[in-house]
Amino acid sequence: MTPARRWERTWSADGWASRLLLPLSLLFSATVRVRRRLYRLGWFRTTRLPIPVIVVGNVTVGGTGKTPLVLWIAQRLQRQGWRPGIVTRGYGGRARCWPQRVLPETDARLVGDEPVLLARRSACPVIADPDRPRGAARLQTLGCDIVVADDGLQHYRLARDLEIAVIDGDRRFGNGRCLPAGPLREPLARLECVDARVVQGEPKAGEWGMTLQPTAFHRVGGEEHRAPAAFRDETVHAVAGIGNPGRFFAHLRALGIRVIEHPFPDHHPFVPGDLRFGDARPVVMTEKDAVKCSRFPLDNAWYLAVSAAPDPRFAEWLDNRLTELRRG
Repeated sequence: MTPARRWERTWSADGWASRLLLPLSLLFSATVRVRRRLYRLGWFRTTRLPIPVIVVGNVTVGGTGKTPLVLWIAQRLQRQGWRPGIVTRGYGGRARCWPQRVLPETDARLVGDEPVLLARRSACPVIADPDRPRGAARLQTLGCDIVVADDGLQHYRLARDLEIAVIDGDRRFGNGRCLPAGPLREPLARLECVDARVVQGEPKAGEWGMTLQPTAFHRVGGEEHRAPAAFRDETVHAVAGIGNPGRFFAHLRALGIRVIEHPFPDHHPFVPGDLRFGDARPVVMTEKDAVKCSRFPLDNAWYLAVSAAPDPRFAEWLDNRLTELRRG
């Protein structure tokens, strides 16, 4: 069992390990509350840009589907005549200077995997910068008239006009405790302050639903692509270095594929040896993982591209809010 899965098991229940960590969890929760309050009172400085900012994030660690939703929002903005840009932290990037303009061909080792994926799929400017306000300001100099901040819910230094929280409908909030006793980055009360809650899975009251629709399998490092049904009834090695590998494996099984699971930690720095399994079966991975593996000498490796499909009522709500932002 990987360390990530051990933590996930700890965070899913009220077990002895979680109880042992409860004092640290309470301290973390109190610190987070005080920090947020100091920003709201103006004791900590925030930066407000002269253009609108939409923040997409979550209150839990691990994957929730926010990157596909960021792409969906950026594409919708473009269709409505906006000139959006995306700012992201660049987690795991080794660049020595920031901000970094991310292009489809940018080396993921410099800026992280998610920024390169966003640049390849969004067709809009992407800036990676641990300093979110500085990165967002850079987007404005590139001609953007609205900013979408990927995974920025807890980065209060950047003032925002809309906050959208993304929730994993399967794992929800685990045992409901803050780190390290549970999976929460902030207390659950934080969700009462956001403008919208989008759930990948079955929504509850006050939430919008969203599904991830498979679009095609693409050869890693090549141009060939196949339909989502291409590997039906085949056995594949499924590789996932994301926050919730089990969801990816379930997607493959829903397509009729027999899966040999190979979970890795989120943002795992893959090397070619990670993808050698001693047989000729296809290797199938997520699009985010493929960003880091595209230069490897792989003969039969594919990634599954997916697109977010939110509830149409959420799309209508977002359109109305965007109209208000344009007027304002």
